[in-house]
Amino acid sequence: MEKTEAYECLHQNDPLPNLIESTNKYLLKLRLDNWITQNQYEQLSTPLRPIVSGLKHPTIKISRFLDELLRSLFDRMASSTTVTPGTEVIKQLYEWSKSNARQDTLICTMDVIDLYTMIPQTEGILAIKKMLDYLNIKQINGLKIETVIRLCRFVVHNNYFSYDSKYYHQIRGGTMGAPLTLTIANAYMFFFEHDIVKQINNSNRLYIRYIDDIFITINWPSQYLEKQIGRWNKFDLNIKLKAEVGYKTNFLDLYIENKNGAFFTEVYHKPSYEPYYLPFNSVHPMHMKKNIPYAMVIRAIKYCSTFNVYIYEREKLRMALLLNKYPGKFIEKQFNHVFQNYNMNQSVSNTNYNVLRAKIIYMNKKEEIIINYNRTMFVYFTYCLNMKTFPQKFHTLWNKYFIESPINEIKPVLGTRNVKNLQQQLIRNK
Repeated sequence: MEKTEAYECLHQNDPLPNLIESTNKYLLKLRLDNWITQNQYEQLSTPLRPIVSGLKHPTIKISRFLDELLRSLFDRMASSTTVTPGTEVIKQLYEWSKSNARQDTLICTMDVIDLYTMIPQTEGILAIKKMLDYLNIKQINGLKIETVIRLCRFVVHNNYFSYDSKYYHQIRGGTMGAPLTLTIANAYMFFFEHDIVKQINNSNRLYIRYIDDIFITINWPSQYLEKQIGRWNKFDLNIKLKAEVGYKTNFLDLYIENKNGAFFTEVYHKPSYEPYYLPFNSVHPMHMKKNIPYAMVIRAIKYCSTFNVYIYEREKLRMALLLNKYPGKFIEKQFNHVFQNYNMNQSVSNTNYNVLRAKIIYMNKKEEIIINYNRTMFVYFTYCLNMKTFPQKFHTLWNKYFIESPINEIKPVLGTRNVKNLQQQLIRNK
């Protein structure tokens, strides 16, 4: 806490009661001045109940509300330089390397040191204002921009927590894990990196960022690149870049290496990785257990640039699943289901791996499902072993008794809730 000087010690003075009162007074003032509607006031107000918990923080509803308003706007603004899944890194790297990769192409990763706590609160709010101006937005869902900025300022200026029997007020940066903090940090970084991105793009190189992690491939001499990194570190006193330059690196969950002008990639497992997945004998619906080997083998295909590395990763995954009591036939069935779902009738081999891999990388299997809520009924039940056959029996009875009834026009959709764990069983939240 002393490193960044982002927190002010309040000693034994509990700020929560005053924060709850000031939150509700602030929202009431916004409502009386017609800055927000009655519905928005009811949505954002917090109960007058002192609970020292991040999830029940008095401003958490406002933070979530603002994040829902602003995050999609940031994604739209920064779509060309930011990524979320590693697959997007693979795609961009593959396309860029077709005509730009060389034997001496450098790989650079940079980590922004203490991003969340180093951004001054006022500068963070100004970054949100600059983003809205950049997008030429005057209102969001009926809210004036001034109202959005006021709410952002209120959330950022009222972060408190307790540690070692003392209370602290955050006076710099934002709370890690709070919804709005991520969007503020992303917006701040977007304007910080503007000149860097421009310089990289002018050199026809690749620049990608995920929150506080930056990835660059470039054909500059290493000494010149390090000199530029030193110059970038002087752009903003609040942003310090810790860089690693070479021919191989780890970025997100990817290992990337330049091997004689060709980029080699595979799944990166952190040193703390343990082969633990949802146990097969756990009381969870079967579709959850099916999704694990299915999704993990898709990741292995997308990330592994060679057939031999894919086989190694797949078998390592198989061993981990076996250790978690998954039957061998069940695992193999889900592995094969991947290729069936992507309409691949031939078995994967060393000769056709690259073609099949490219097809899986670029094929979008996420289809938007349109739901008619006027003709859909959602039924939820708590899943346990003796309810395993309930969905099948439910649909059988539905078709038996309502097949000729007008109610049969309603489509029943069944969903599951997990059994309460021991903590939930023994502790009752008021």
